[in-house]
Amino acid sequence: MLKLKELKASIGEKSIIKGLNLEINPGEVHAIMGPNGSGKSTLANVLSGKDGYTVSGSLKFEDENLQEISIEERARKGIFLAFQYPLEIPGVNTSNFLKTSLNSIRKANGKKELDTISLIKLIKEKASELNIDEKFLSRQLNVGFSGGEKKKNEILQMKLLEPKLSILDETDSGLDIDALRIVADGVNSFKNKNNSFLIITHYQRLLDYIKPDFIHVLSDGKIVKTGCSDLAKELEKTGYKNFN
Repeated sequence: MLKLKELKASIGEKSIIKGLNLEINPGEVHAIMGPNGSGKSTLANVLSGKDGYTVSGSLKFEDENLQEISIEERARKGIFLAFQYPLEIPGVNTSNFLKTSLNSIRKANGKKELDTISLIKLIKEKASELNIDEKFLSRQLNVGFSGGEKKKNEILQMKLLEPKLSILDETDSGLDIDALRIVADGVNSFKNKNNSFLIITHYQRLLDYIKPDFIHVLSDGKIVKTGCSDLAKELEKTGYKNFN
């Protein structure tokens, strides 16, 4: 599904990703761990198509060159990014945002747009699964939401849009244990053999709930070690001192 070969990314003169190789197949869950400044969030931004980076190397999604595809087209093709710090957008109603996003994806994929009643029913159903109070759906997008509410709203978007590749950039940041379990349950209920996940995290705790197939240690812009779930436990004990 995703294949990166000698991927490099920089901002101005600052080199951040320095020759990264990674392959993710359908149905797989990959976790990226690493010290601050290693390039984790830059990787997420580059995959989603955020402007401001100079990118080189091979960056392919389902055998298409992502560098030739805009950020909007990447979303339509099934790449989803859950932000570390979801933005507040005053004046934009949460339900309207979700309805517009979902119908835009459906239209791009040649599917019939859902009518308002069907959309509202679907949104409420998915929100209930994540223990999201319906009153939040009528509020401005993320405005006044707690950190946990913002993160659950991101997972709600993911479940509605049904992307092929979901990139979770430190989704566990700022979550209490109850919110963490709800978010993890939302991810686990969405996993199937046709979609994939790239989970970026500092800590093992999220990976206790979402079991990765592979864990990669990112240091100084490169993947320096790959292992199974035991690697996260090792890092929890030793930290990243061996990879600095």
